[in-house]
Amino acid sequence: MAPARKPSNGRSPLVNPQRQITSFFSKATSPSPLPASTLSKEQTPKYNPNPKPPSPSPSTPSPLQTKIKKPRLVIGQTPSPSPSPSLSTPATTTKSYDKEVVDKRIRVYWPLDKRWYEGCVKVYDKDSGKHLVQYDDFEEEMLDLGMEKIEWVEETVKKFKRLRRGSLAFKKTVIDDENEEMKDVCNVEEENDGDDSSDEDWGKNPEMDLSDEDDMELEDEEEEDNIKVDKKEKQSGKSESRKRKACGAGKLGCGKKSEVVGDASKEELKVSIMEQVKTEGTGLSNGLGDALTSDASERFSARETEKLWFLGAERTDAKRRRPGDANYDPRTLYLPPNFVKSLSGGQRQWWEFKSKHMDKVLFFKMGKFYELFEMDAHIGAKELDLQYMKGEQPHCGFPERNFSMNVEKMARKGYRVLVIEQTETPEQLELRRKEKGSKDKVVKREICAVVTKGTLTEGELLTANPDASYLMGVTESRQNLENKNFERVFGICVVDVATSRILLGQFEDDAECSLLCCLLSELRPVEIIKPAKMLSSETERVMLRHTRNPLVNELVPISEFWDSEKTVCEVKAIYKRITGQSAPGFLNKADTDTAELHVAEDGSSCLPDILSELVNKGENGSLALSALGGTLYYLKQAFLDETLLRFAKFESLPCSDFCNVAQKPYMILDAAAMENLEIFENNRNGGSSGTLYAQMNHCVTAFGKRLLKTWLARPLYHLKSIKDRQDAVAGLRGANQPMALEFRKALSRLPDMERLLARICASSEANGRNSNKVILYEDAAKKQLQEFITALRGCELMAQACSSLCVILESVESRQLHHLLTPGEGLPDIHSILKHFKDAFDWVEANNSGRIIPHDGVDLEYDSACKKVREIESSLTKHLKEQRKLLGDTSISYVTVGKEAYLLEVPEHLRGSIPRDYELRSSKKGFYRYWTPSIKKLLGELSQSESEKESTLKSILQRLIGRFCEHHDKWRQLVSTTAELDVLISLAIASDFYEGPACRPVIMGSSSSEVPQISAKSLGHPVLRSDSLGKGAFVPNDISIGGSDGASFVLLTGPNMGGKSTLLRQVCLAVILAQVGADVPAGSFELSPVDRIFVRMGAKDHIMAGQSTFLTELSETALMLSSATRNSLVALDELGRGTSTSDGQAIAEAVLDHFVHKVQCRGMFSTHYHRLAVDYQKDPKVSLCHMACQVGTGVGEVEEVTFLYRLMPGACPKSYGVNVARLAGLPDSILEKAAAKSREFEAVYGKHRNTSDEMVVFIQNLIDVAANLSCHSFDSNLFNKLQHRARVLLQQN
Repeated sequence: MAPARKPSNGRSPLVNPQRQITSFFSKATSPSPLPASTLSKEQTPKYNPNPKPPSPSPSTPSPLQTKIKKPRLVIGQTPSPSPSPSLSTPATTTKSYDKEVVDKRIRVYWPLDKRWYEGCVKVYDKDSGKHLVQYDDFEEEMLDLGMEKIEWVEETVKKFKRLRRGSLAFKKTVIDDENEEMKDVCNVEEENDGDDSSDEDWGKNPEMDLSDEDDMELEDEEEEDNIKVDKKEKQSGKSESRKRKACGAGKLGCGKKSEVVGDASKEELKVSIMEQVKTEGTGLSNGLGDALTSDASERFSARETEKLWFLGAERTDAKRRRPGDANYDPRTLYLPPNFVKSLSGGQRQWWEFKSKHMDKVLFFKMGKFYELFEMDAHIGAKELDLQYMKGEQPHCGFPERNFSMNVEKMARKGYRVLVIEQTETPEQLELRRKEKGSKDKVVKREICAVVTKGTLTEGELLTANPDASYLMGVTESRQNLENKNFERVFGICVVDVATSRILLGQFEDDAECSLLCCLLSELRPVEIIKPAKMLSSETERVMLRHTRNPLVNELVPISEFWDSEKTVCEVKAIYKRITGQSAPGFLNKADTDTAELHVAEDGSSCLPDILSELVNKGENGSLALSALGGTLYYLKQAFLDETLLRFAKFESLPCSDFCNVAQKPYMILDAAAMENLEIFENNRNGGSSGTLYAQMNHCVTAFGKRLLKTWLARPLYHLKSIKDRQDAVAGLRGANQPMALEFRKALSRLPDMERLLARICASSEANGRNSNKVILYEDAAKKQLQEFITALRGCELMAQACSSLCVILESVESRQLHHLLTPGEGLPDIHSILKHFKDAFDWVEANNSGRIIPHDGVDLEYDSACKKVREIESSLTKHLKEQRKLLGDTSISYVTVGKEAYLLEVPEHLRGSIPRDYELRSSKKGFYRYWTPSIKKLLGELSQSESEKESTLKSILQRLIGRFCEHHDKWRQLVSTTAELDVLISLAIASDFYEGPACRPVIMGSSSSEVPQISAKSLGHPVLRSDSLGKGAFVPNDISIGGSDGASFVLLTGPNMGGKSTLLRQVCLAVILAQVGADVPAGSFELSPVDRIFVRMGAKDHIMAGQSTFLTELSETALMLSSATRNSLVALDELGRGTSTSDGQAIAEAVLDHFVHKVQCRGMFSTHYHRLAVDYQKDPKVSLCHMACQVGTGVGEVEEVTFLYRLMPGACPKSYGVNVARLAGLPDSILEKAAAKSREFEAVYGKHRNTSDEMVVFIQNLIDVAANLSCHSFDSNLFNKLQHRARVLLQQN
């Protein structure tokens, strides 16, 4: 194979432009500019006694077209087709052309190449009389057309018989076009008439033409502008022609052109000749081949209705089941036999993949391009802005270099992408056919990846977004519940493929799936895997409500979504293979969070500790194992199962055993709390702006940002843990802050090391697209090397940054910081490992050159190969000295000419002394150059040794990566330590962004004898600032809840928009910050740890889940009532407003009473039911407070309220809702009428309240009278008074 030529125009010209790949999948009537004559079925061929072989053309007949029965064709002894009506006679005399030929298709003959090249006339230069011709590979040339040998191409559609072109002399042969087997039916006798217009490639090497059209196309793309060397040229040792036009009179400078190869279709494999025949009719307009036109969709839909009728109402799955069938599988498709029979090899191969994966978009590799056909082409055109190719069949594609970008785009938009790679070159296909007698006509292709939202591991968008993309497996059971308070059990497996992190757990849940909701709200999985038709309707509704459009995959229970037994067997088998392949120490040894291996009792395999615990739990771990099984089956289809488990970091799911709250190390933030408090997503557009996470996120690493999210979702609960983190945060402030900021500055240059290390480890084993058999044209090894060097530099940078921060240990007492920064403890000792890789090769040189040259002593195989090369070179040097001595001339030396090295250059006067066995290779004036027998022998040995050296170099990267991955637990620990330090520094500097004072919270014990409390002075808001509030400043407030002398609940009233909801939120956010370990925006803050925060605020419904606003409100309240403990914090905002005043007030009072007197937890209850304030004004466990305001009288006696946003003791008399109506801009007439009605309602309400008080007195007197009657003591005067009072009360009502 000749070396690829350098592109002359800065682009990478293709031997055949990508648009021509459409010919593989186009109809038989697709346009082709081949100079073919047509032959009707009734006509006999006409022959020209003086044939001129047609020249190759870039367009080819379609091997994937629907096959039509063709009559047998008789090929004569000396065929000569008549001149094609689509081509003019080649110009043989000088003729002038002007602008009338602009935009016409043209073929230009290049004598030195003896090839025709096709293109289009673009511009006419009147001054020079020349035309600008743009060839189909986008190269351009100014030509005087009158001086060139040209042919004009009519853009009409021709229909071809699938025969091949041959030489000038034919043997009479009968060809049955219906026979699909390859047959060598004619022996071709090569002749050359000396005509320089003849095509030398045709017929000279029939073996080269045995591959089908598909594969010929791939071969051309693979060689990328290299010219095929014909058999005779190879045998004679001649170099390949460089496709350069001769420079002659009237011709511009020589330009290189890529060869246009006439590809053979699949059915052409049975013959070695091709005859041009006429088709019936005149052919179709080339309008079908244009880019998408206004009627393109109609054309495609009409074709699909006609050709792909089985995709419509008659559609069935692979087992012939219709959509109405309970077991119908929409992922598969039944292909009618007649349709399959009509397909050519390439089409059949594509449909075989597609029919098994109808739920996916196929990226079908053809040479250097990924192609999309049929329904997938429509998606590609819509989502990737790809252009349709010519032909009636939908088809588009893109080059290999755009794979990463396009596959990520498709996955992000919710598509499943099936990546089908070429695993065989055309040469390998040809070899397989010769050696094994295979009748395959297309190269092998295999599924190498399934890419979805949850299986993305690289890409620009993934790099830009640090948030984890979780894949969640869910299974459910409603049997064998020990705790009658729970209604269901969930098994959950959560995987972050990009970091090889696996979370496993099993837990009992209530009727509302509260814990599942909590998990979904925290993780927001992008993809869900579940057993088909096995989850309850409530679980389905919960997953719909608490996720953000995830991709849902339903697997068949047992066979695809494995049960626990099948899962354990599969995992054991995988780990058995891993341990068999890996060197000792390749898997984790000590980290309890990672895949610490456990030898099974049967000794057959080993499992990580967490899996062993689940196995030992029996029924209490079976669902979690089943969820893992479903997830692994899904990942197995994407070739990620073994890669994931090899380096998996297993963690226990945080919500496992939530019923034992006291034993959990974290505060629980449920779904409602995270949404209402806007921890990660704001309620405006679902983004992070204005959230607590955005306020606290000052991390400089992507993995630090992910850890911060985890900390905010799970604030600490145990007193010791909170204080340890507070000490660590404090230790990074003050005098140590400059060192901390230097640490941040160093880390800011880091890539996402957690994901990068996962990719490096995944690439250590050839699998999927990394497999050795996959044919890739982009330099994948160079990219892998650059990532490896980036990982090494990143690890070195993290180690140096952590070491430089160790100086602060002298002045801090934080146990956490000492643990993190002490080598051998939290900070792994990796200096010796890094030194090994530093000494192994030059990182800078390797990154620039794209290859590793190992230093001495690093790789024994490479050292041995180098030693052998040096020994041979030394022998050659010794031989030179011997020749100088033999011939008696010290000027004799070695020279290299072209590709011939170690030529012995001897002065001309010594020619007579040269031994006869010396081989003369070349000469120059005064010198002759020879190869001695010894030199020839040594050169053979040198060539073999250098090949072995190169082979060793190619594999050294994989060996180094394998060695690097042996220490992956240390790299992971280094990343974990760096992330923790990054988050601690982020918390330390976050207080600088608060408005007003900040303090370190005082965390008090929460023993049963102590009353839980929250006390704050000048409490601000961690997110809201004056600069975001417009006029005025944020008003801090003092608040006290609980404690031995205080009320446990605050009953909050006040005007609409007075700041009640804001106060509730800021108290909850301050509690979260305190338990995360951060400072709080307050003058002082004291807190007894909160085990769970319940928040109910805002009016929203869940229509998709069948819940109204009021039902949603009460569902959240019901969870509070059943789950709150003495150490919980409850925040209720205007409970009961979704129904009538009487019902709402009754519910609000009943709920408040339950929390105050039964649960006895801390809480805040804001309301507009002022009667509640009256009822609880004497209750010592309830503190009445209101948000202060000033009230004045405006136009039409409408009250104007000035909000003071100050928390004051006592109740507010009214809510001033008409004032909000005024602020909203309601007309004055409406406001005045509303104010009057408000006063009227208040008067009636007050009258009724007085009457009610009198009624109470009356009833009490009546009870007293009844008691006296029972004692036989009757006072007639008192009875008369009661009668009179009863009449008055009746009249008032």
